[in-house]
Amino acid sequence: MLRQVLDFFGIQPHHDLDLMQTAQDLTALTARLLDALRFVLAAERPDIVVVQGDTATSFAAALASFYARIPVAHVEAGLRTLDLSAPFPEEGLRQLTARLAAVHFAPTTANMRALLREGIPPDRIQITGNTVIDALLWARNKVRPLGRSALRPYMTHEQFISFEQARRIIMVTAHRRESFGAGLRQICTAIATLAASEPGVLFVYPVHPNPNVARAAEQYLSHCPNVLRIRPLDYPALVSLMEASYFIITDSGGIQEEAPSLGKPVLVLREVTERQEALDTGQVRLVGTDPASIIAAARELLTNEEAHRRMISSINPYGDGRAASRIASALTAYAHPPLRPAVLSASH
Repeated sequence: MLRQVLDFFGIQPHHDLDLMQTAQDLTALTARLLDALRFVLAAERPDIVVVQGDTATSFAAALASFYARIPVAHVEAGLRTLDLSAPFPEEGLRQLTARLAAVHFAPTTANMRALLREGIPPDRIQITGNTVIDALLWARNKVRPLGRSALRPYMTHEQFISFEQARRIIMVTAHRRESFGAGLRQICTAIATLAASEPGVLFVYPVHPNPNVARAAEQYLSHCPNVLRIRPLDYPALVSLMEASYFIITDSGGIQEEAPSLGKPVLVLREVTERQEALDTGQVRLVGTDPASIIAAARELLTNEEAHRRMISSINPYGDGRAASRIASALTAYAHPPLRPAVLSASH
């Protein structure tokens, strides 16, 4: 899945940590990351290490850099739910990363305020927007000429015919660790119920390969003719599917940020979100994993055009597509002589 994204953006890692293992747990992964990263840091001797987001890789890279006395810059800093169990483990990892970072690139004013409340000095915070919007806008311009055909390699012939002919498409993604088990079963039950009651609507679900996700999707959705379960999409195909969708049902953090730029309402399969801005503007709505809530919210968007229209705005609160240039300028000013970029691939 990572290789697809790297290839699309033309990124060639200088180091591949090659850490992917079947059914790996966070403890073992973090230990392997720290061990592998210390050799990379010793070889590269960077002036500063840039970590992005809230993954185990980001936290481990920040900790390894701290141990090596190398400054850390955190991209996508300041997102908070203040509930360490939601999302898990991301909320804990990003809070820990903040304690180790020397520079904080916050996507929004709200993210900056969260960092200030935690005692981060204001001169170490810069509001940049989120780089995910830069990537989305760049990708959208590349894939728009392809239209729905970008999805053809991910579908059977029969699936693609259904996809091409569908008037209304709902994109579904669900893979969060805190939903494993009962949460995913409830989500899939809701999608199956909606599909049965809305035969004219096509649900497209790129299924994450994690066995916890794949098993639930197979068990609860395999009998639904208007639910297309397809393999994970590369980034351009994902953007094409978002563009083709009437609205999106997801537990993804990134999609919460991307969808407003495409004018797509989002029903978020979580009880809390660290991305409050789109909640405030009404572009996303929390529905959790309770089937009744998911079904009621989806049916409202399908039957009430005004409700659908109210969730669309021309302004994305997460950025204007220029975050990366702001970050690059700040990093150049931070380090002298100019920085030598190196790209890592954790492959996990």
